[in-house]
Amino acid sequence: MFDALHIGVHVGGVALMPPLLGFVAMFGIGGLIGTQVLKLENGPASLVGGVFGAIGFGLVFGMFSALRRSEGPEPFSLNDLVGQTGRVNVAIPAKRYGSVFISYAGASHNLTATSDVDVPPGSSIRVTGIAGTNVIVEPLARVAS
Repeated sequence: MFDALHIGVHVGGVALMPPLLGFVAMFGIGGLIGTQVLKLENGPASLVGGVFGAIGFGLVFGMFSALRRSEGPEPFSLNDLVGQTGRVNVAIPAKRYGSVFISYAGASHNLTATSDVDVPPGSSIRVTGIAGTNVIVEPLARVAS
């Protein structure tokens, strides 16, 4: 229901649904153990179920917290590259495609690029826009003039 309404309930960075499901599952198991194994009446068996449910909630919460901490950072989008500088790897003929190296987010990226003017290999460029999965670049000498 919360997903349909786009409502996210999080506790300590963990979505509430998995721990609640852990509670419900373990509550049922604890209730069965209380009634079938320990031969308890409904009230005491519910308390045993509640204890098992709390343990289940804690275990699932702990596992999902550890998984959340192990996630990597969000990947960058090509739009983040606008304004970045790089170097031409394969010559870019005017209004055609070549390739550029751009260092961003701690890595070098080899991207297909286009430009309005001829850009020879080894030239420094600045990314001015995005066209689909390609970057639009200008030579830095042109930007400065």
